[in-house]
Amino acid sequence: MQEQAEMPGDTPPTRDDSRMPPRPGLVVMTLQVLAISGYGLWLLLGLALGLGVYPAGRGDALVPLTLGTVLVSIGPLLALPGLPWMPDWLGWRFGRGSRPTREGLLALVTYLPMLAMAGLVRGDNAFWATRLSGAALAFCSLACLVYTSRGAYRQRAPALAPLWRQWPLGRVVSACYAGGLWLWLCLVGQEGEPTPITSTPWILGLQLLALLLGWAEGMRWQALQRAEDGPEPVSPPRPPELWAGRFIAATLIYVIPCVVLLLAQVLEQRVLLVALAAVSCVVGKSVEQHLYDAALAFRRDAGHSA
Repeated sequence: MQEQAEMPGDTPPTRDDSRMPPRPGLVVMTLQVLAISGYGLWLLLGLALGLGVYPAGRGDALVPLTLGTVLVSIGPLLALPGLPWMPDWLGWRFGRGSRPTREGLLALVTYLPMLAMAGLVRGDNAFWATRLSGAALAFCSLACLVYTSRGAYRQRAPALAPLWRQWPLGRVVSACYAGGLWLWLCLVGQEGEPTPITSTPWILGLQLLALLLGWAEGMRWQALQRAEDGPEPVSPPRPPELWAGRFIAATLIYVIPCVVLLLAQVLEQRVLLVALAAVSCVVGKSVEQHLYDAALAFRRDAGHSA
């Protein structure tokens, strides 16, 4: 009997290190963090438009929508030439005869409500079709964040099921936190009266997301150390370097943006400060994810050799 063919994006039933994707480098990790930030920006923008709480103005909606498109599209555009350091995008190798993975198809579907919103946004943003496209964009962005996160870690650590089961929550919170900083930058950079989305409650909401993200990331690292499906917990090599890297990443992700959130209320250079917070968050998340992937690879190799 002929064996059933695997669908693109499916996880192989058995563990084979030769078929596992290689650990991405820091540049690729940064592109992934930028894409996650873009989806978070789309998620918050679509949610605000769908609920009717986003400030009026065509430019107020088009600027963050365009920025989110740039952040999301950098990765697939660089993957088109098939560069050695980035041969695929969400497991999809572009070329003749290649088929998109499920993650790639879902990411492409997310562009549809984005294009609809770009053509529908008006001065007051209260048109029912605009609000509907915003809700669709938020839903597709959320679905893309959740599904791609589960697929990525099922492939990298199929034996460590508790890890990829907990990862979607952390990715969604991370996307909302980073995307919220980029959205705040777009609104602060445009002239006009202060809006509710840039007021003190919005800043407090971002700080609450920072606390929630710190809790989710801490749980993720603890789950890596006490994974039940592997051998006894082991520590990654060179613990001092690992902890130093995590301290630097935490400073970039939480300390600098939260301080900027407070200073931006009293200082005049708000645009530069918020831009510093957004870039700092991206750099910090890239470093932290790079360290986590290194620890995950060591944990997986230790479990395979045990």
